[in-house]
Amino acid sequence: MSKTYYFDVFETAVGPLTAVVNQDGAVIEVWTSDSAERLEAKGGYVRDAEATATARRQLKEYAAGTRKQFDLTLAPEGTSFQNDVWQQLQMIPYGETRTYGQLATILGNPNASRAVGRANGTNPISIIVPCHRVIGSSGHLTGYAGGLDMKRKLLELEGVALPGLF
Repeated sequence: MSKTYYFDVFETAVGPLTAVVNQDGAVIEVWTSDSAERLEAKGGYVRDAEATATARRQLKEYAAGTRKQFDLTLAPEGTSFQNDVWQQLQMIPYGETRTYGQLATILGNPNASRAVGRANGTNPISIIVPCHRVIGSSGHLTGYAGGLDMKRKLLELEGVALPGLF
């Protein structure tokens, strides 16, 4: 039996977002772009605004600056290590940042900052699982799947003071 996923693309104050939920309504992906064409090409993805309504509403509230925490069921698909990293990302409070090294230390392996970075980069549920809150050890912004401009925009929305590098 093949799985069907439901998605919608919608405009927010930070730009277009794409939310994807599974058949149970759990969020499995959030992209900081219009990903409709890519999802439709994969097959098994159906555009359905009603199925994604709760995620869409909460993401719009976040982008408007009126929501600081999400109340959604999440079902990211990843390895055990990736899921451990993604769990730690959810522990970073709104308006705060952590470094890859800090996350590696929390996970019990201070030498795993690169592995944490890889897991962070494969996070399928951006914004809700706040990978944008992870920065380099120097305090500067580092890679983000949605681009550094989007990462900067999300951190500024949350009131994070950024270095004057950009």
